[in-house]
Amino acid sequence: MKTLLSFGHGYSARALAHLLLPEGWRIIGTTRSEEKADALRETGVEPVIWPGADMAPYLGEATHLLISAGPDEGGDPVLRAMRDEIAAAADRLDWVGYLSTTGVYGDHQGGWVDEDTPLTPGTKRGHLRTEAEAAWQAIPGLPLHIFRLAGIYGPGRGPFAKLRSGKARRIVKPGQVFSRIHVEDIAQVLAASIARPRPGAVYNLCDDDPAPPQDVIEYGAQLLGIDPPPVEDYETAEMTPMARSFYAESKRVSNERIKSELGVRLRHPDYRSGLDALIAAERQG
Repeated sequence: MKTLLSFGHGYSARALAHLLLPEGWRIIGTTRSEEKADALRETGVEPVIWPGADMAPYLGEATHLLISAGPDEGGDPVLRAMRDEIAAAADRLDWVGYLSTTGVYGDHQGGWVDEDTPLTPGTKRGHLRTEAEAAWQAIPGLPLHIFRLAGIYGPGRGPFAKLRSGKARRIVKPGQVFSRIHVEDIAQVLAASIARPRPGAVYNLCDDDPAPPQDVIEYGAQLLGIDPPPVEDYETAEMTPMARSFYAESKRVSNERIKSELGVRLRHPDYRSGLDALIAAERQG
């Protein structure tokens, strides 16, 4: 039986599980609370409370690994806990996927980046991810695949809730663009890689249309039939340091490799089709 051991079984991993479970996969997902474990159990995933549980027996049964857990000041939490065990299992694992971020590329002032662009992270989060990628790549013989994710949206995660609550903002910084990816497309890329593994591969996961964030908010408001929030100038807008840091980097991320190597055809090639699908699903109940 194909068995996926998923560390940090969150939003993206659940979308992948939705594709794999009907195909007869066994999926073991770690979570931090009993409440979340109950929710996973209802979906057919075998939950494990971690940190806490001894993961060695589960690793021994796994054919595939997915790492969604993010790094912290101490490095990658999965490697910190069981690097030696994972290294020892490297030659019998079929596939290992590590979910990283396009933040490892840093700021390119709106220019294009691809998987061969040098990593020049400009944020603390980007630096931690760059170091975590390198730590995973340093394990000899591991069938590692790195997926650099753009901003994630999908059911329950998008502009609609902020617009409805009045918390959405339309902050304009000239030349600013972000790449994004619908969670269903993350899942299909991961599944395609599992079906066609290429150890050592790195893939950008984003749609075809890097776009200014204010355009996404405006389109979401249009779909809801409400007025968009007022335009605010980035230079004078009151923002938390965290919020302002998101505007520190601007780049257009190429997704050509997932198409040419994995044969992926995006279900949601731009934010318009993605938001259209989300609002249609809401209205269908």
